[in-house]
Amino acid sequence: MRNALFSILMALFALAAPAEAQTPPPKTLQTVWLEDMTWPEVKAALQSGKTTIIIPTGGTEQNGPHIALGKHNYILKYTAMAIAQRLGNALVAPIMEYVPEGNITPPAGHMRFPGTLSLRPETFAAVLEDTARSLHQHGFKLICFVGEHGSSQPVQKLVADKLNAEWKSEGVRVLHVNEYYDEHNGQVEWAKKIVPEPDIEAHGGLADTSEMLGVHPQGVRESLIAAHTPADMATVGAGGSSVGATHQLGAELLELKVRAAVKQIKEFK
Repeated sequence: MRNALFSILMALFALAAPAEAQTPPPKTLQTVWLEDMTWPEVKAALQSGKTTIIIPTGGTEQNGPHIALGKHNYILKYTAMAIAQRLGNALVAPIMEYVPEGNITPPAGHMRFPGTLSLRPETFAAVLEDTARSLHQHGFKLICFVGEHGSSQPVQKLVADKLNAEWKSEGVRVLHVNEYYDEHNGQVEWAKKIVPEPDIEAHGGLADTSEMLGVHPQGVRESLIAAHTPADMATVGAGGSSVGATHQLGAELLELKVRAAVKQIKEFK
């Protein structure tokens, strides 16, 4: 009887005992975004050869009555990731969402419209430089500035030139990826064959609206899409027509930006 009772108790104990702890298998890291990684993951990525880092600079600015303020940042969430994935050995730093947008007081440029956030050029330069210096300290060898905003371009070049001169003997280089944004990306040439709009690059116009439709359609108020002209810029903040904008056009325009950036970075390397 005792033996039977003992057997029953042991069986119940076995059922109640916790299963032996199992170490989960390591997961393959899929992200290229620095902010989604832990420091050991960043260290491992560097050791595996991922020594290129993209610093994306966006902006928080008015884009006319029909496009949300975060247009540049939403676009970069797509393009910066695509660039890094195609390079294969690159990570992406957090997007710098504040850039020069015009004089703050008295307001000028995009600062004339509520919601825009502007940095002085020297402030933007200092933040950009310190970000690059932080990444240099951690062991990144190629630091790429990818900017979505016109006023960011000359500042990025100045900071890149300064750091390249300082780090020349260290094997660390900084690239202002101008071909992502300027005429070298091929957007205008391609659009001339596809759409009748004479100025697709006008602020709040066809390219801006199409690219936003491609990456974040919730940020476009389609009922407010209109055929604005440069004369409207001072009153509504849009200087070009967005009539005819589609997400399909946006996908093509974004692809041209990504392709131009990847090509320039590969050639620089």
